[in-house]
Amino acid sequence: MCKDCGCSINSSHTHDHHHDHHHENPSLKESKTIEVISKILSKNDEEAKHNRAHFNEANTLCINLMSSPGSGKTTLLESTIKALKNKLKIAVIEGDLETNNDALRVKNAGALAYQITTGQSCHLDAFMVHEALHHLAIDDVDLLFIENVGNLVCPASYDLGEHLNVVLLSVTEGSDKPQKYPVMFKKADIVLITKADLAHHFDFDVKEATRLIKELNPRADIITLDAKNGTNMELWYKVLKLKKELF
Repeated sequence: MCKDCGCSINSSHTHDHHHDHHHENPSLKESKTIEVISKILSKNDEEAKHNRAHFNEANTLCINLMSSPGSGKTTLLESTIKALKNKLKIAVIEGDLETNNDALRVKNAGALAYQITTGQSCHLDAFMVHEALHHLAIDDVDLLFIENVGNLVCPASYDLGEHLNVVLLSVTEGSDKPQKYPVMFKKADIVLITKADLAHHFDFDVKEATRLIKELNPRADIITLDAKNGTNMELWYKVLKLKKELF
């Protein structure tokens, strides 16, 4: 994984394990490592402020979409673009390690799109988004979606300049996922429980997932939907239009 967020820092501690015990990563305790990561995040936050100021000036509502890989972010975007493109102008910044597959999909759905390929980085940062803005004319864009790299950990630490954080949780992942990855769910303004029509096939407990999310983040709005079959998508569109009106 990437070096920026510390997720690639490994301990050199190795031996045969014949007993259970906990290992702490000494690299993450070194003051130099902590200082470097703090500086990276601080510089990122400054760049995010510039991005946000640019969005504000353009009157463009920016939404950061975060989730595990395969939770349905691109499918959600395709449905959203097709439903709203005659009412709102939509642009998308796509983040993936490789390929421009998702950018092509959202372009075909009717949105402006720019693909960021991060190589080995497990998240987007504010500088990548700033660079993408040189390739997207957003002055008349109503909604700018940033589809972050599929990862439930590192993207939560990086402000991109967005106004809203939307986290997707698919029913295929298990209803205890918010407990396992609390940081991202704590940061969410909206949580979308996706692929809802498949819930009964995966023993996904929507009520339990909702309880866990609210326990972590009482202010988060939660919508259970299915972008493929259209279940509850009108509610999602209504929320987007309302957020734009209030922006």
